[in-house]
Amino acid sequence: MTTNTILLILLSIGVAFVISFYQYLYKVKNKTKMILFLTFLRFLTLFSILLLLINPIISRKTFETTKIPLPIIVDNSQSISVLKQDSLARMLSEKLSENDQLKEKFDVQLYSFDDDFYSGNPLDFKGKQSNINKVAQNLKQLYRNQSFPVVLLSDGNQTIGNDYVYGFQQNTTVYPLVLGDTTSFLDLKINQLNVNKYAFLKNKFPVEVFLQYNGNKAINTSFSILQGNNTIHKQTVSFSPNKKSQEISVLLNADRVGVQTFRAVISSSENEKNKYNNVKNFAVEVIDQRSEVALISSINHPDLGAIKRAIESNQQRKVTVVKPNDIKELQNYNVLILYQPNTEFKSVLDRNANLNINTWVITGLSTDFNLLNQYQDQFQFQMSGQREDFSADYNSQFNAFALDDIGFEQFPPLENPFGTITTKGNVNTLLQARIRNIKADSPLLAFTENGVKRNAYLFGENLWKWRIESHVRTKSFEQFDVFTDKIIQYLASNATKKSLIVTNESFYNSGENIEISAQYFNKNYEFDENARLTIQLKNKKTNAAKVYDFLKGNNEYKVNLDGLEAGNYSFTVRENNSKTSYTSNFEVLDFEIEKQFVNPDVSRLNQLAVNTNGKVYYPSQVDQLVNSLLKNESYVATQKAIIKKSPLIDWVWLLTILVFSLAIEWFVRKYNGML
Repeated sequence: MTTNTILLILLSIGVAFVISFYQYLYKVKNKTKMILFLTFLRFLTLFSILLLLINPIISRKTFETTKIPLPIIVDNSQSISVLKQDSLARMLSEKLSENDQLKEKFDVQLYSFDDDFYSGNPLDFKGKQSNINKVAQNLKQLYRNQSFPVVLLSDGNQTIGNDYVYGFQQNTTVYPLVLGDTTSFLDLKINQLNVNKYAFLKNKFPVEVFLQYNGNKAINTSFSILQGNNTIHKQTVSFSPNKKSQEISVLLNADRVGVQTFRAVISSSENEKNKYNNVKNFAVEVIDQRSEVALISSINHPDLGAIKRAIESNQQRKVTVVKPNDIKELQNYNVLILYQPNTEFKSVLDRNANLNINTWVITGLSTDFNLLNQYQDQFQFQMSGQREDFSADYNSQFNAFALDDIGFEQFPPLENPFGTITTKGNVNTLLQARIRNIKADSPLLAFTENGVKRNAYLFGENLWKWRIESHVRTKSFEQFDVFTDKIIQYLASNATKKSLIVTNESFYNSGENIEISAQYFNKNYEFDENARLTIQLKNKKTNAAKVYDFLKGNNEYKVNLDGLEAGNYSFTVRENNSKTSYTSNFEVLDFEIEKQFVNPDVSRLNQLAVNTNGKVYYPSQVDQLVNSLLKNESYVATQKAIIKKSPLIDWVWLLTILVFSLAIEWFVRKYNGML
């Protein structure tokens, strides 16, 4: 409160006193108690009014103590119960989180994790995956710009996610509390098995297996691959203290169409604590159809290599780059890509007029548009000799097939002659052309369909720049390659449009995310956002059935079927309004990754502790951990002063005093006949 304000308050006291004295006491001989009381009330009224007019700012100082956060993180994955540490983990977490001394010094918070991060969830140790790096990411969000310790109760065995050793921020000190028996046991393990999802009929497909041995003596083991009860591969593998890992490569025959399930097994005469990790199931879908794509061009261009690599990223596709005069049998191909067609393409276009092979036409600066006007009736081209850059605008209403926006609007522009492209038929546009910031009337990427005949048109060259830009943004070619593959998949299929399209894998590993997506289209083949989709799932062995509802996403419906036991399942997706249905099946392979571990990964936890200036503790050392946290002077609660300023006019009680003093004075004067 300033000096001027204090002086004004003192002045208001004097003014209120003088006026009250003059009105009630001046020249009054009989100064009764009632007169004195009325004088006081008048003084209180006048002073309150003057004080409100002055409206001084009142400051109040309070103190707030902020404790250092102490997150206690408990591994809630299945591996803790497999290692028989679940009861110990519960006891340790309760002992730490309920310690009065820790709670007095720290803001103790209890969390848990498996494949995700949880707060307040009860511990059941049934998590199918472990993602310790998710803990690091969530703590960064919860406690930004703070230095704090973390107690991590875990076996250190991570099954998904980035390496957690380098995931925690620099101002975090991690104290791992190791769960599990660190005694070394003899153990054989199929550490990793790599196999492609698809194989082609009558071909051989590779299986790559990494075997691991933990022991102190030389042993001979037997490695075999079985299909059903038949052993299709068997060999002897030797291990020793100096040779604890082996890589096995096997070629298997793809001799039957469909999902083929196999079992890799490693065994020995030695006793092992955990034999679950000696077996790994895997599956391959054998297909008898391969899409042959002819990439026809009379010029050399970087686009040719980019398109070929993108398409062949799917092993079901094979691309042959050929000149228009060299291609002989068009009927050997499922899709023709006509790259910048000119007069040399005349013979190809003539032959395809009878064969009706689906085509993807890509135009550019070397394209003969008059030739295209003669051989197709979907677009009319009126082009100039001037080149122009065309950027892309994604059309979210596109419904020819499901495709996500991979950032098309940020891709470099494509080059094409400037002119007018007029649509004449039924055209479904995925990307609209844009010249700088001005939207053009012509499409950039469009699809046409007439019966079973399908065509795609891309009006611009330098598609290779899109593939490079996609890699720069995502560190992978996958998004662009999937985009290209979906175009080829659309063109390679001559099936008529279906109102209900369901997408699912043929097999899944138990414990992984099982998601099925679906699209439903109305009679105009527009995505129906009001569809009611359900899926009835049935276990073929037990005949147990359950119905799930689909949830609407971005131009598709999805359902999550996590938690299914290993086995074969059939399912029926039904649209309840139109009664349209789709039936298929899939298999869940028996593979629980959390049961693969025999010991905690102490070395990784040690490395984490070193990187964060922490220290590894064991269950028997929990009291030492508590003492270390309590004695650590780096973690001190901070106290800050909070000054709140408020004007006096906001004080309701002062207005209340003013009203009451006026009311009482009026009542007393009225009662005593002084009004």
